[in-house]
Amino acid sequence: QVQVVESGGGSVQAGGSLRLSCASSGRTFNIYTMGWFRQAPGKEREFVGAIVRSGGSTYFGDSVEGRFTISGDNAKDMVYLQMNSLKLEDTAVYYCAAATKYGIWRLGASYDYWGQGTQVTVST
Repeated sequence: QVQVVESGGGSVQAGGSLRLSCASSGRTFNIYTMGWFRQAPGKEREFVGAIVRSGGSTYFGDSVEGRFTISGDNAKDMVYLQMNSLKLEDTAVYYCAAATKYGIWRLGASYDYWGQGTQVTVST
């Protein structure tokens, strides 16, 4: 079992920055990739980005490419989502997820463990 907990959400003005953290615990040696997703009210869950634990390759959704970055600290079992140039449409609940096998990182079904989510609100 793997436990995943997000933190760092909050309110920020448009154009600002925010960093989310994701802490994993338990059988973390099984983790292959960590992903970030978000869901806004009335919308479907959207892929934000992912980082492969071994090697650190990152992948991003089209709507955040160039504005968001992901980094990881395997020794601490931490993953970070740095969000810059935030827009109103970035407002959502952000979820961190862990995948224990190779998959299509844009798909939520590729992930086995999910956090409870953290709210990010971008305002004018």
